[in-house]
Amino acid sequence: MLEHGGNLSLAAAQYGIPLQDWLDLSTGINPNNYPIAEIPAGVWQKLPRDDDGLIEAACDYYDCQFALPTAGSQAALQILPKLRPPCKVAMLDPMYKEHANAWQRHGHQVNTFTNLEDEEAINAADVVLLCNPNNPTATQFSPQALLNLHAKLASRGGWLVVDEAFMDATPEHSIAQYTHLDGLFVLRSLGKFFGLAGARVGFLLSKQTQLNKIQEELGPWTITGASRFIAKQALNDKTWQQNTRKQLAENSRRLAELLDHYGLIPQAGTALFQYVPTNAAETWQQHLAKQGIWVRLFPEIQALRFGLPPDDGWVKLENALKTF
Repeated sequence: MLEHGGNLSLAAAQYGIPLQDWLDLSTGINPNNYPIAEIPAGVWQKLPRDDDGLIEAACDYYDCQFALPTAGSQAALQILPKLRPPCKVAMLDPMYKEHANAWQRHGHQVNTFTNLEDEEAINAADVVLLCNPNNPTATQFSPQALLNLHAKLASRGGWLVVDEAFMDATPEHSIAQYTHLDGLFVLRSLGKFFGLAGARVGFLLSKQTQLNKIQEELGPWTITGASRFIAKQALNDKTWQQNTRKQLAENSRRLAELLDHYGLIPQAGTALFQYVPTNAAETWQQHLAKQGIWVRLFPEIQALRFGLPPDDGWVKLENALKTF
């Protein structure tokens, strides 16, 4: 199992601080989640239905033709490697490591590239994997650049797989609307922007024939009825989405300014996190952890990722930054 943000129990045990006393900034999840309405009792008493309107809500929200609900985007990324015989895969580096892990487990050769100008790695690949915006570096790729890359891959039967887990705050940069094209796969999730990671709801967007194959692999009832009920409400709530995009953008700027003020200069950021390369990454993480603040450390690249604090967490974060 790979390490992820949110592994707060380990931190609590290591530093002797009770779980309830931590400020967890390690996940990049919206601290102000979509409000969950009361779930009707009948939702718990019946098997989930595919015709409950969730797919239509997803297609409208993502502006795509086809969508397959999955138990988070994790379920989708683990299935995709099964649909091709062993091949050469190029993955952006650094990037969310579950992608490489999934493809390697199914016998694929995974090589890395650092940018889209790395033609040697990309031209040798049958499948290209990337996050947009990237996790953890927040690098963004333009829709046109990705469509050009997809066209190059598709011309030789290749695939482009784009993880858009952090795209919801900037939907104008998404390529979801093009996922009816051969060999293009986009992964989305309600975990980050909507703050509903515990509901385990994601979507794979692609051509219907490919989604049918994946549905056969996944089997029926991959998402609980309660999660489907909540997800449909969230996807249809345009007012909440618009207000949240505005609020997240403001809070992300506030976080960047706060970190910069105390010598942690973000290289880039999204609406949900700031990416801070620093030679003192491990020292900073330990300093913050001793004060009950958990941030994501990337020791191999000497960088930290700071998620947004909840409304009552800003003072605690600033006080900890002051005492470094």
